[in-house]
Amino acid sequence: MVNNRRNGARRGSAGGAAKAFGVLLRFYREKAKVSRSVIADETGYSTSLVAMVEAGDRGPRGNLAPIADKLLGADGALVVVAKEVIGSSSVIWFEDYLTEEQKASALYQYEPQLIPGLLQTEAYARAVYQQATPSMGEEEMEEYITTRLARPQLFTRKPLPTISFVLEESALKKRLGGAAVLKENLLHILEVGKLRNVEIQVMPEDTECHAGLNGSFVLLETRKEHSHLVYVEGQDSRYFLTEQPQTSNVAARYSILRAQAYTPNQSLRLIEKMAAQL
Repeated sequence: MVNNRRNGARRGSAGGAAKAFGVLLRFYREKAKVSRSVIADETGYSTSLVAMVEAGDRGPRGNLAPIADKLLGADGALVVVAKEVIGSSSVIWFEDYLTEEQKASALYQYEPQLIPGLLQTEAYARAVYQQATPSMGEEEMEEYITTRLARPQLFTRKPLPTISFVLEESALKKRLGGAAVLKENLLHILEVGKLRNVEIQVMPEDTECHAGLNGSFVLLETRKEHSHLVYVEGQDSRYFLTEQPQTSNVAARYSILRAQAYTPNQSLRLIEKMAAQL
């Protein structure tokens, strides 16, 4: 993985408002000498989730802001700052990516380990998050799943974006959640693959040449500038690559991956066969 300080890499900044809200919430809570557990009881949050909001790792969703504002005597300050938190239903570090994804004119994704989030069914997504280490709480897991299931609207957004996936055959065989869950997701991929603006390709397990050994990535093309952004996510490390020659290198790498993979028609026939065998 590339270090976040590498040239051309930038971390997300959309969490700034959430950080500000968290600092303000803690300030008024401590000033009022109210515990996190009291905030949790009044708002329906868990105590740990209140702590995450104070740390800026979660946005103030639901009625947390108005309830906490009244409880802590913040005179509307918490409500005002909460309005500045963009995409508060999603995980803060992911907000920048979601913003870029929803306005991109094209998306190209290589994923070697599992079915990508944009192609996941609810049952498969739940199975993925159940594997998280350390384990997630139920409330946190639901927040992730809700965010993930809202993303596929990208497929039919106007104007239609160009979307392409290269998936590893081995990833499509992992029975996360069991055979029935995997089969449902494979059938879902087949339906998505029929959309005229989407191409899905599978990399054969027995390939002898592979341009994706550096790992997964998402290559986005911006609508106005027609420039490239590369999003990379790994072990607790997430960043964008925005400068040359890195973005061009990734674009070239993706082109080679597509040439090495099965064609879209071959890939859909393979996925159909795999689903029938489950």
